[in-house]
Amino acid sequence: MLSQRLRHRIVIARQLLLDDGEATDDTVWLPIVDSEPAEVVPLSGREYVAAAATQAQVDTRITIRRRADLKASDRVEHEGAFYDIRAILLDPSLRRYMTLMCQSGVNGG
Repeated sequence: MLSQRLRHRIVIARQLLLDDGEATDDTVWLPIVDSEPAEVVPLSGREYVAAAATQAQVDTRITIRRRADLKASDRVEHEGAFYDIRAILLDPSLRRYMTLMCQSGVNGG
């Protein structure tokens, strides 16, 4: 059973753009799911030089129970690390689970 592997806890947040009437718009991440059980598996990592600084990137697979309210623009937080969701893959057989293909270390996520 996959449910036995969902031993990590994640927070899923959605980006909200605040328009306070001034020239600058602020972005806030609001949690939409708090303490969701998940399986977090790092797949690969790399370092590269961009803008004269060393950057690190980690590709990660996160499996959770199926939810209808997630978007690819959402973000996952796990143990202080932030992951940008790159793709949402549904379980092809029973459709009980979904896999989030994520990246951390790029674009603040």
